Amino acid sequence: MSKLPTGTSEGCSRLGQACARLVHPSIADKGERDLQRRLLGVALAGPFFVGGAFAQVLSADAGLSIALAAICIVCVIGWTAAVAVAQTGRRTVAAPLLLACATVPVAIIIHRAGGVASPLFLAWLPLVLEPWLALRSRAALRAGLAAMAAAVTGAVALSLLMPETVQPATGAHWLLPIAYGMTLWLRRAALSADVEEAPEREPLPPIETLMPAVTLRMGRGGDVVDCTDSARSLLRLEPEFLLGTGLIERIHVADRIAWLTALADLREGACHRGVELRLRLPADGQRRDGGYRAFVLDLMAQGPSDAGFVAILRDNTELTGLREALAEANRRAELGKARFLATVSHELRTPLNAIIGFSDMLASGMAGPLASDRQRDYVGLVRESGQHLLSIVNSILDVARIESGTYPIVPETFRFADAVDSSLSMVSCQARAKGVTLEQDLAAASGDLFADRRAIQQILINLLSNAVKFTPEGGRVKVTAARDTRRVTISVADTGIGISAEDLSRIGRPFVQVLNDYTRQYEGTGLGLSLVKGLVELQDGSMTIDSAPGEGTIVTVTLPIRKPPRHQDLFDAEIVAIPPAAKPRTSADEAIRQSA
Repeated sequence: MSKLPTGTSEGCSRLGQACARLVHPSIADKGERDLQRRLLGVALAGPFFVGGAFAQVLSADAGLSIALAAICIVCVIGWTAAVAVAQTGRRTVAAPLLLACATVPVAIIIHRAGGVASPLFLAWLPLVLEPWLALRSRAALRAGLAAMAAAVTGAVALSLLMPETVQPATGAHWLLPIAYGMTLWLRRAALSADVEEAPEREPLPPIETLMPAVTLRMGRGGDVVDCTDSARSLLRLEPEFLLGTGLIERIHVADRIAWLTALADLREGACHRGVELRLRLPADGQRRDGGYRAFVLDLMAQGPSDAGFVAILRDNTELTGLREALAEANRRAELGKARFLATVSHELRTPLNAIIGFSDMLASGMAGPLASDRQRDYVGLVRESGQHLLSIVNSILDVARIESGTYPIVPETFRFADAVDSSLSMVSCQARAKGVTLEQDLAAASGDLFADRRAIQQILINLLSNAVKFTPEGGRVKVTAARDTRRVTISVADTGIGISAEDLSRIGRPFVQVLNDYTRQYEGTGLGLSLVKGLVELQDGSMTIDSAPGEGTIVTVTLPIRKPPRHQDLFDAEIVAIPPAAKPRTSADEAIRQSA
């Protein structure tokens, strides 16, 4: 190949760099960027050649104003197409529109220049060459040939309709064909260099080389049709062992439901599903028994609805190990928190009991009479503060035991009305001090109840205490209860300040209080409802709160009713405690053993 002059090569390179900078940034593919770069070059430079031809064939008899108008129209069309490609990164509309708009000026140029007798008859040549040089496709070449045929046909038609506008050919008509030929030579050299220097695009490596994975092709029923050879290294299996139902047979029984659910979702139209599985692997040198190993399987639809699926199986051992380590760390943290709270509670309870005890002794006069009423008031304040702090410590310890799962639930048979009366008596002093009326309606829940009396009384005391605390003077707090064969429902309603809808979601969290202009004046740690919620969940119950600002609050607790064991069952359990070989175990025996 002949070497181009230095100035010409640099100019061509600078023009190419300028067009490359105009390509939209979203175009990442190198081939598409080169294609749009060439298309922008044609759209920007083409109007200059067409304008030069119009200046030759229109200015002589049509006038300078008409020639300038035609040149401006051509420039607007070409540069608008260039701007559209540069701004949007799309060429599907701009390229055909640019070719169609170039056909009319070429027909006018051929007609006005004198047809075949003029060198400007070669104006049809760019219609064929430029689309192919820019887009490099057979479709572009066919479109260029069609545009050339339309331009020549149009020129012939114009010559037959308006023969008086045809101008004789002159030597000046050779200027533009020669200039265009030079551009072809320059671009031919540049394009040839691009082709020689462009590296061949290497195919993408298979996914198995990027990460350890096994690619599976499956039918609609989940049977494996094909498997890659990476199964030998990742699963220690020959690919043939996974064909058919070989995969599901190796899935852990507990994970097969998730596997079948993912397949069902794909059959119903889902595009992708991921599922974590444990697969049984054969024994190797380190583990003789084989065992199960954690994997993650990404399932994707293969195409049409009747086609199968493609699955990528990857090792998930590291992630599973991290999850187990996180769970163990959380368990240790919870255990450490429970131990810390238990230790702190113990260390606080000892001096608090002494404070409360000695204050009782001082108030009762066992250590001698107090000198004045002010001293008795001070002793009473010390006693009340100590009892308040002791209740907080007990609540913190109970919440910690509930969260750690060590709070004991010991059911017993008791009269539900007695538990309510005992709870009401504990908050009656607080209610009298505020002028709040306490009411109860237990007609629908009369009789005995088999449950943890201490837990139920703690639930009632906390609910009643909160209700009295947030009910203004002259208000009313009412306890109602109802029961059926399966559950007992307890409701505590008050006429207090109420709770807004946005604050209801935060109610029940430890140390969380709803603070606003109304509740800021009330003391508390925010443990009451948290303790109630934990105790209810420990007994497989539920809690609902219905409230609105200024309209009061209704807290409803629903607990399942348990059946107490019968004495005959306990007696039978002792009798049937014989060796299994002497008597076969039945379902009735199993029930007796569980009751015992």
